[in-house]
Amino acid sequence: MGYDGVVLESWSRWAAYRILHDPSMRNLALQFIKELGDALHAVSLERNDKQRLQLVYVIGPPHSEKLQEHDFGPKDLRNLGDAVDGFSLMMYDFSGPQNPGPNAPLKWIHSTLQLLLGTDKNSALAHKIFLGINFYGNDFALSGGPGGGAVTGRDYLSLLEKHRPALRWEKKSAEHLFFYSDDEYNNHAVFYPSLMSISMRLEEAHKWGCGISIWEIGQGLDYFFDLL
Repeated sequence: MGYDGVVLESWSRWAAYRILHDPSMRNLALQFIKELGDALHAVSLERNDKQRLQLVYVIGPPHSEKLQEHDFGPKDLRNLGDAVDGFSLMMYDFSGPQNPGPNAPLKWIHSTLQLLLGTDKNSALAHKIFLGINFYGNDFALSGGPGGGAVTGRDYLSLLEKHRPALRWEKKSAEHLFFYSDDEYNNHAVFYPSLMSISMRLEEAHKWGCGISIWEIGQGLDYFFDLL
C-alpha cells in the first residue's frame, strides 16, 4: 500500500499476559522485535529504492520509580536501538477516574526521559525517542462517585461555551484546568492541553534531542499546529 513501514504496539499486551515476567519469554519477545526490524530494513520502498521500510515501536513509561521486570527500561532501549527506527513513548494518562489529576505532569516526563536516556542529554539514542504528547484531555467527576472520560477539542469548546469557567494554571504539573458543575450539581475537573502546556513539552523534547508523537492529531484544537 505504499506505507513507510510499521508502528507496532505489543509491550503493554505482553506485560498484561505476563510474558515479560518470564526471562526466557522476555528474551524471545525482544528477539522478535529485532527480527521484525531487520526484515523491514531489508525491503526497499517502491517509490524510493534507497529508502527502507521502517519500524516504530510503542513503549510506555515505567509504572514506578523503581524499574519492574515487565517495564521497558534503558537496557531494552540500547538492545533494540539498531533494529528500531523510533520509539513512540506514551507520556499521557498519568491520572484516571480513581485518581483525578493532570494528563502528563512535566516532572514525570522529565524523570522518564532521564531514566531511559540517563543524565546525558546528548545520548546517541535520544533522536529515536518520540515523546508522546496528548491532544486530548480528561473530564473527571469530583463528586457523585468516580467517573470521567476523554475530552476532544469539540467537547472542550462546548464545555467552555456552556459553563464559562475560569482557566487555571497548575504550576506543579504545567497544565491548564478548569472546574464546573453539571446539571445534577456534580463537580468536575477538566484537564486539557493549551498552547503553554504543549510549548513546555516541546521544549522538554528539544532539550533532550527527542522527536514527538501526537495522540491524536484530530483531537486537538486547530491552533495547536501553530507550535509545530
